[in-house]
Parts: sequence; structure tokens; C-alpha cells
Amino acid sequence: MAKPEVLIFENTQLLVEAFTQHFIKLIMEKPRDFSVALSGGSTPKVWFEHLAKNHQDDIPWNKVHFYWGDERCVPPEDDESNYGMTKKYLLDRIDIPKENIHRAQGELAPKEASDVYAKDICKNLRVDKVPVFDLVILGMGDDGHTASIFPHQIDLWNSKDFCVVATHPVSGQQRVSLSGKVINAARSIAFLVTGANKAEKVREILSNEKVAATYPASLVDPDKLTWFLDGSAASEINQNA
Repeated sequence: MAKPEVLIFENTQLLVEAFTQHFIKLIMEKPRDFSVALSGGSTPKVWFEHLAKNHQDDIPWNKVHFYWGDERCVPPEDDESNYGMTKKYLLDRIDIPKENIHRAQGELAPKEASDVYAKDICKNLRVDKVPVFDLVILGMGDDGHTASIFPHQIDLWNSKDFCVVATHPVSGQQRVSLSGKVINAARSIAFLVTGANKAEKVREILSNEKVAATYPASLVDPDKLTWFLDGSAASEINQNA
């Protein structure tokens, strides 16, 4: 595993501001369309609100293509829809072409939603052996899951398919998720992780502790990986190591 860059910020707002500059830099470096797979969760919501309020005009939204790293198998208007959250807090507030939005259709039957989404990704992204995103944004659960691949289904990470159907270990809710080979093929990956409840897993993964191998988040290994952490999430790591 290549050594990731680890950036630590005092609070979520400072993290979001720094990640925004990282995001803009990546977009500007790309001469043509820029593809990004988004994450759900509380930190991306703060980021979406920040973009909508402060960056409506200085980002070339016409070249940005939004995808999602995972989606719950619910209709887009459902409160649990990752797409729905992004639409409410970002997409409805910026000027972006409708054809630049590539959502997983959570209202379909799970396997159908997964297959249709995989076809859409392959249609719109250059595919050699695996479709390549310019950026994949990931969160991490306090159980070490990322995207919607949970520890009890960690074998889904190595699926031969580009998209998989995963099941939440508690609720039983089914979700469509990018597989590990698509995630790791991205040109760049950013983890956005906040909160003290993530600190133990952050330490175990960044220190390569043996137990970390049971966490899907530990399997993220692209050419370029950056962890954006707030102080609480970073509280157990040795920052002088």
C-alpha cells in the first residue's frame, strides 16, 4: 500500500474549506470533463452546502460529471437517498447540465439498479479493463466500512463486477456500491472522516494494525490517496510518526 497523505484540521468547516480547494485544483488540472463519485453522510452534506453558498460561479460546473460511490435502494425523493441529499443541498443550487448527473436508480430492483448503473458508468467513462474516475470521495463508518461495503461482506470488495449489491448489517437495507476494483482504479481518492467515533478505526488503518485487514476502508489503495480528518477523528494517531 502506498503511503497516503494525511491532513488534519481543527474542525469540519476547516476540513471542508481545504477539501474544496483540493477539489477545484483537480478540476482545473483536467483539460476536459471531470468525473467524481460522491459519498453520502454528514460531512459531504456540509461540503455541498459550502459549495452551493460560496462556489456557484468559480467552478466550471459544465465540465463536472457527478456519480455516486454508493446509493441506497430507495426512490430519489426518499430522505435516505444519497442522490436526493446532493440534489437538495447542491445540485438544485448550481448551474449544472442535467446530462452531467449520473445517479444510481435506487427505485429499481437492486440487481437491476446495479447493472444499469454499471452500464451507465462504462458508457460515460473511458474503460480499458476498469472505468476510471478522476476522483472518488469516500467516507468511513465507525465499523470500518466504506462506500456500502461492510465488514460482513468484505468479499464484495474483490467482485469481478463494477457495481455490487450490498446489505446493511443491521437494517437489512440493500444498496448499490462501486466495487473495490473500480474504487482503486480512480486517479485520486479522498477520505473525508470526522468524529471521535471514527478515531480507533483511523488509527488501526493508518498504522496498518493487523485487525485493519477486516475493514473494507483499509483496502482502499489507489495511486493517490488523501485522508482529510478533523481533530477528533485523528485523536488516536501518532502525528509525529
